Amino acid sequence: MTQNTDSTDTRLAHEAEKSRFALYLGDDLAAYADYTQRGELRDFDHTVTDPQFRGRGLAGVVVQYALDETREEGLKIGTSCWYVEKFVAEHPEYRN
Repeated sequence: MTQNTDSTDTRLAHEAEKSRFALYLGDDLAAYADYTQRGELRDFDHTVTDPQFRGRGLAGVVVQYALDETREEGLKIGTSCWYVEKFVAEHPEYRN
């Protein structure tokens, strides 16, 4: 998935080999959501936005992408990460 944000190419990717969903601005890794997969549960346990990219809502963009992809794969969502837990609380459509 590619978007244009602030005239910089934005790319979202599922990097399964690293167990994460990532958001790139140009060539820079700007934000990501790590997960641990246990059977049918994908537990999101860590969300990071690089300090130089904070304040732009990128964590929310990558988390929404990650949750949409997880649902599309037919998996349940775990919320060990406080940010993902807060996001799901604010967006009840992602509750299991």
